[in-house]
Amino acid sequence: MKEIQSVDELQGKEVLVVGSGISGIGAVEALCHVGAKPVLFDANDKLEQEEIRAKLPQGVQAQIVLGELPVEIAEAVCLVVLSPGVPTDTAFVEAFHTRGTPVWGEIELAYRIGRGRVIGITGTNGKTTTTTLVGEIMAAYCNDVDVVGNIGNPYTQTALDSTEDTVTVAEISSFQLETIEKFRPEVSAILNITPDHLNRHHTMENYAAAKEAVAVNQTKEETCVLNYENSYTKDFGDRCPARVVWFSSARKLEEGYYLDGDDICRAKDGEVVRLMDIHEMNLVGICNVENVMAAIAITQAMGVPMETILSVVRQFRAVEHRIEYVATKRGVEYYNDSKGTNPDAAIQGIRAMSRPTVLIGGGYDKQSDYDEWIEAFDHKVKCLVLIGQTRDKIAECARKHGVENIILADTFEEAFEICVGQAKSGDAVLLSPACASWGMFPNYEVRGKLFKELVNRLEDAE
Repeated sequence: MKEIQSVDELQGKEVLVVGSGISGIGAVEALCHVGAKPVLFDANDKLEQEEIRAKLPQGVQAQIVLGELPVEIAEAVCLVVLSPGVPTDTAFVEAFHTRGTPVWGEIELAYRIGRGRVIGITGTNGKTTTTTLVGEIMAAYCNDVDVVGNIGNPYTQTALDSTEDTVTVAEISSFQLETIEKFRPEVSAILNITPDHLNRHHTMENYAAAKEAVAVNQTKEETCVLNYENSYTKDFGDRCPARVVWFSSARKLEEGYYLDGDDICRAKDGEVVRLMDIHEMNLVGICNVENVMAAIAITQAMGVPMETILSVVRQFRAVEHRIEYVATKRGVEYYNDSKGTNPDAAIQGIRAMSRPTVLIGGGYDKQSDYDEWIEAFDHKVKCLVLIGQTRDKIAECARKHGVENIILADTFEEAFEICVGQAKSGDAVLLSPACASWGMFPNYEVRGKLFKELVNRLEDAE
């Protein structure tokens, strides 16, 4: 395979961009900027070329191919840039590897183009909250900060305008990490690794390896922040090429950040400093305590003064759709955890509840197991309302664990009405599905927004 050392080598050459979504459009724009000739390909032949062309920024040109990629184009391109939704183990992608054509993702392309300092954050759960918080902390200390990646803002678009003074905070998914080559953040973080996306990665070993790739190019001069209480990240700490900084929500550490009672502490060189009481935060749940500790460790490693870090943490509010308090109606608290798209994330959602809870679960089947999620109910769930493709599978699992009040709904609106009828003053209603939204919704954001709309339509009293 001919390795590309610099994006300058792409000037005047054809580059294939696979996928016409937001990531693909960003890649096309970036490639045009460096003088390449992008060919935008999407296997969906039901798309319209003019609709795709309308997405391109003014002045950005690309050849658009839909349906099937002609062999002459496949043989002519010098690089393939995959959108994260395209699996890397398909015959289509393998054919480029066989030809010796380099295959990058949008993250690799943006990193090659961009300048400045980079933070890379991954993990099964907590990425968005931690990335957003790190972005706000860095913005309180630096003048030029971009928050990009899986959070919804293509890295390629901001990389074009970056300078040596830019700090890029990137939330990076396992899909995006499959296609990195030289990506090397100054500070990386793996918040946790638990079963997810096994329909894509097939095994936990593959999934964990993809997550670990965020640090693969780092050296001991860089930092990797890891969770001491997660078996996968704990194991990776022994192999990590970077300097490891640990955080723990369950034990005191000789070095690192940990929770002691209600206090977040930092242990370094034999000295322990109590940083803050967790009740000073506006976030709920032990998962968010871990997110905050990770954010403190990341930004401290980037040189931000602790006073600045803690000031931002105290003001920070929950990210939308992640254990997000919506409203109290008729004495019932409503929480939107639509971003709980896998069982481990949903475990954090139910653990954060301090009231008897009516829970909406179910959705698209990512081949997950639900036993640990059900076990985490710990008698808090007074009624389990299930929707989507997984509803029967989850219901069977819940009954096996002694959950009896289970109601199946055909639509999301029906599920919500059932929750309203089941919940009494002093209870909570929690949307934390443990499943992806696909099949009923285009994404978890749309699912969460509908939940909030339905909550806000409720009268406060009879």
